[in-house]
Amino acid sequence: MKVSIMGYSGSGKSTLAKEVAKTYKCGALHLDTVQFLENWEVRPLEESQKIVAEFLEQDSWVIDGNYSNFYLVKRLEDSERIVLLLFSRWASLRRATARYLKYRGKTRPDMAEGCEEKLDAEFIWWLLYRGRDKKRRQFFKDIRENYSDKVVIIKNQRQLDMFYRELESK
Repeated sequence: MKVSIMGYSGSGKSTLAKEVAKTYKCGALHLDTVQFLENWEVRPLEESQKIVAEFLEQDSWVIDGNYSNFYLVKRLEDSERIVLLLFSRWASLRRATARYLKYRGKTRPDMAEGCEEKLDAEFIWWLLYRGRDKKRRQFFKDIRENYSDKVVIIKNQRQLDMFYRELESK
């Protein structure tokens, strides 16, 4: 099974990716760990693309993240299922705040070492506005339209819980 998990920041992509990978007994690649090195330093693009290209060669995988520079079209084409987590901006902020409280001063398991969890004004602005601009909304709309036969849209916690229950039954 090949699954791409995409969506707004703070919507639970990495957590869902871990569960999907566990269910299908395959590897999970968190694109944030590809993008960032220690202390939020951006990894060179060529190196990042090599990591993703090698991961895509596996028979089964789960990849979470929206990064267009990391073989987006190939990821989407190869995916048997594309999950879009499109929570409201306020739900995403609540989730990101809970994540911050859980990992404050630490690095999440799905982040590069040394990238401590943060919830600063810049990230809150991204969560509420910049990460939901017209271009980003169109990005998700295009995915829904171009891959409609394999897209699952999850907009709230109830739908996400139902998705998790479906995973458990597999």
